[in-house]
Formats: sequence, structure tokens, C-alpha cells
Amino acid sequence: MPTSINLPLIDRLAVIGVGLIGGSVASALKERGLVGHVVGCARNMQTLDMAMERGLIDSSTTNVGEAVSRADVVLLATPVGTMTSLLPQVGEALQTGAILTDAGSTKRRVVDIARNALADQFEHFVPGHPVAGSESSGPAAARPDLFVNHWTVLTPTAETNPASIQKITQLWERIGSHIKIMEVDAHDRVLGMTSHLPHIVAYALVSQLAQQIDQDECLALAAGGFFDITRVAGSDPVMWRDICLDNKEITVELINAYQTILDRIKNSITESDGESLEGLFKAAKLLRNRLETIKTESKN
Repeated sequence: MPTSINLPLIDRLAVIGVGLIGGSVASALKERGLVGHVVGCARNMQTLDMAMERGLIDSSTTNVGEAVSRADVVLLATPVGTMTSLLPQVGEALQTGAILTDAGSTKRRVVDIARNALADQFEHFVPGHPVAGSESSGPAAARPDLFVNHWTVLTPTAETNPASIQKITQLWERIGSHIKIMEVDAHDRVLGMTSHLPHIVAYALVSQLAQQIDQDECLALAAGGFFDITRVAGSDPVMWRDICLDNKEITVELINAYQTILDRIKNSITESDGESLEGLFKAAKLLRNRLETIKTESKN
């Protein structure tokens, strides 16, 4: 006899955007017996066919209203630019009392548009962001353990229904994620620093390599450090375009601050100021070591 933790948490889940994140959520819930039926929705039938073949979803449609209309929980897992354009359609089709959540990497614009698009149903919108992923994308990359021991940030507003927050919290916790509650704007600033800016730096480094005359030699001799720091440049360009534009003000502010640090490093090198250069590197090393300690402790 199954234990209560394995009883279905959701009767019918609609996943709008059956890519890496949406497909992994569906896969994780199905593997653990936490969902009765998953309907996947995407613009591309090839994506839906792949999701069906892999057993990520039970049925499929390209019609957002059809996917949403009978679901008791809806997960928006598209790029944020697409997400904001879909919210009015979702709002029209959402059942009374059904819960809507999302997996977007930025929150302010999504929340503002959702408030207007969902009207009275806005109280059942629980904004979310699973801080997990891969440089791979699409349903072929989805896996049920993607969120295990990773954070999921929820950014409910003052209007959000507590029971809806509890349901979405249970969803993420039961597929292995740790929950952190944050204010919307605090989320966008912190994730701008820890996720969005590093992706921009990775794309910039690879773009710089592409401009080198000896590009082939650079590629052949690129060592572990270059691969480590640029791994995320293999991520979905459309998704990261949308994230940068959606979090524009904070992103530009962070780029300016980063450029200031690069200028300090450049000036230290230009002036042969080894003491200043070493001091900056030492301070960075100490903070990086602290980050490793925090990461190790969070796994225990």
C-alpha cells in the first residue's frame, strides 16, 4: 500500500512549455506517483512528440486554452518573453481556484502582467524559479532528478493565497528541491548577480574567442578553466535573450559594476601594481572558498 507521500498531489497538471524544466518537473512528478495526468502544451508538434515518446506527458496539445481549461495546476515553463504574452490566454482558460505557477528566471515583469491578466485568479498565482538547469535544452534533456538538492525560489505577493503557496511548496519539495521565499525585486537582483551576469560573461568570453585570428588554436588548447567558466554559454540563446531584456535595469547595473572591477584589474596590470592585483585575487579566493563551504554544507 503506497504511503501518503506517494499519493497524487495533483490530479491534472498542464505544462506549458515541455522543455528541460517543464519536462523535468513532469518526469519527476510522474516517477514519484504525484500526478494523475500531465497534459503538455507547446507550439512545436515535434517537441510534443518527443515528450510523449519519453513518457514525460500523457497527452498533448498546441492550444493553450485547451491545456489549461481542465487542469487544477498549471506550470508555465516557457522563456519569460513568451510567458508574458501567454498570460492573458492562460487567465481566460484557468478554472476557478486552479493554481498557476511558473519557472521563469525573472519575476517582476511576469508578476505585474499576471496581476492584470489573471484578475480575481491572481491570488492563486505562485511565482517560482527553480535554480537548476543544464546547458542542454528541450524535452530530450529532461530528467526526473534535475531539482534534487537544488533551490527553488518562490516569490508570492501579499495577495497570494496561503493554500496555493503550500501546494506549490509541496510540489517542489516532493521532487527533491529546497524552498526559499523571497520578495520579487530581491529575487531579480540576487539572481541577476549569481546567474544572469555569469551567463553574460560566459557568452562574452566565447564571443571574444570567436574574434581571434588563431581561433582554431584557441579551441584546440582551451583547458578546463575555459570550459568551466563558459559551460553555460551552451544554454538556450532565446531564453537568455529574454532574461536579459526582462531584467534590463538590474542587468545593466551589474554589467557596469563588473566593468569597474575589470578596469581595476586592467589598471593594476598596466601599472605593474602586483600588490593591488594580488590583494584583489586573494579577496576573491577567500569568498570563493566560502562559497564552496556553503555549497558543501547545504548538501549535508
